[in-house]
Amino acid sequence: MADKTLQFLDIPRVDPEKLPMEERTSAFREIYVTFEPKTAAQQAGRCLSCGNPFCEWKCPVHNYIPNWLKMLEEGRLFEAAELSHQTNSLPEMCGRICPQDRLCEGACTLNDGLGAVTIGSIEKYITDEALKAGWKPDLSHVRPSGHTVAIVGAGPAGLACADVLVRHGVKPVVYDRYSRIGGLLTFGIPPFKLEKEVVEKRRELMEGMGVEFKLGVEIGRDVTLEELTAEYDAVFLGMGAYKAVKGGFAGEDLPGVHEALPYLISNINCELGLIDSRIDLAGKRVVVLGGGDTSMDCNRTAIRQGAESVTCVYRRDEDNMPGSKRDYKNSREEGVDFLFNRQPIEIVGNGRVEGVKVVETCLGPSGPRGRRTAQPVPGSETIIPADAVIIAFGFGASPATWFDPAGIACHADGRVRVSKDPSRAFQTTNPKIYAGGDMVRGSDLVVTAVFEGREAARGILAQLGLAAPSRAA
Repeated sequence: MADKTLQFLDIPRVDPEKLPMEERTSAFREIYVTFEPKTAAQQAGRCLSCGNPFCEWKCPVHNYIPNWLKMLEEGRLFEAAELSHQTNSLPEMCGRICPQDRLCEGACTLNDGLGAVTIGSIEKYITDEALKAGWKPDLSHVRPSGHTVAIVGAGPAGLACADVLVRHGVKPVVYDRYSRIGGLLTFGIPPFKLEKEVVEKRRELMEGMGVEFKLGVEIGRDVTLEELTAEYDAVFLGMGAYKAVKGGFAGEDLPGVHEALPYLISNINCELGLIDSRIDLAGKRVVVLGGGDTSMDCNRTAIRQGAESVTCVYRRDEDNMPGSKRDYKNSREEGVDFLFNRQPIEIVGNGRVEGVKVVETCLGPSGPRGRRTAQPVPGSETIIPADAVIIAFGFGASPATWFDPAGIACHADGRVRVSKDPSRAFQTTNPKIYAGGDMVRGSDLVVTAVFEGREAARGILAQLGLAAPSRAA
């Protein structure tokens, strides 16, 4: 019998196939085709079961990756789904949108020349296929504690917090100002990366677990924080970070200049049938400023809207671009042009956008965050013609006006202050209120928001005198 631990030598890494290009770029649907069961099992079987699984510890939620890979290889799909959910409240979403190339797969031992195990695609496959086969989270052992917790924000941090709490007998009631759950999972991330039926299925699952959603309700307008703290045993805030970072140069207010998030939200709302019109860039020469994941989303959305051309401008080089390498590759395949080492210094136009003035850059020494600085090259200014410009420089914290009266302290940049004491994990300066995700960390990955929502749930359970869950909650 062949040594199965060496099958990675005979079975190369295989990624899921993509839809044909014409179909990809003309529709807002996921571009990756689901693995066949045999392929999924073979790809899972490439795992070496390392004694010290670097993939597991590079993952922000510390998934039991080698374990559920082995379960899938052996055909134990429901067990794999249960184990996957012990550490990740949203595995089917993280499998789709996490930048695995710089997390679990980037740390895979096989990534050194032999091709990392396709961890992300298998993570997605496990939950998708288990749900199709009738799997549901097993809460038969859970007994109600009598405690209730209000969660403000139905994004990844809030959903993760609710997931852990309900598994420990606490009744979570999730408030969100939007008509659907998910936050930016629904309204920010385009359907070609995450179809919204996936998020709605998660809502169905969580409601079946006992989570209650109160949607279209805005705290501070429809319900006060004082009402929440009076009615519930604790409150968790997972409201994200929505304040767009500005470039600080002339012309940002010209007609034809759009912030990334309103652009993406308008398109998704239109695709969902919630509004009749959107910011439509069909037939336009589009310039996207920025090199992160949101920039890639804007690039690929504009392509699907039928833009005449899409050019992505980034001030550093390709190797230093922060966006997902997978999304960058997909952007290029779909027709996006990239201009590296170009820094925008002005948006030009007479009454509306006509172009973006940029200066060439070279990389200098590392800055305060460890990344090399982009230094302008004198006399290298040029203008890139444009009919529309999308600014995608990231997002900052957007603290609510009711934080101060509630005794919720923030850092100078607006991020909420939380306790670093493990016994009071993610507790704010108001002892009854907890917070996590982007509003605490700053704009970051979905999976880090999931982690912080789960850790905050541990803090809440400890405060309520219930057993705080370990990583295997």
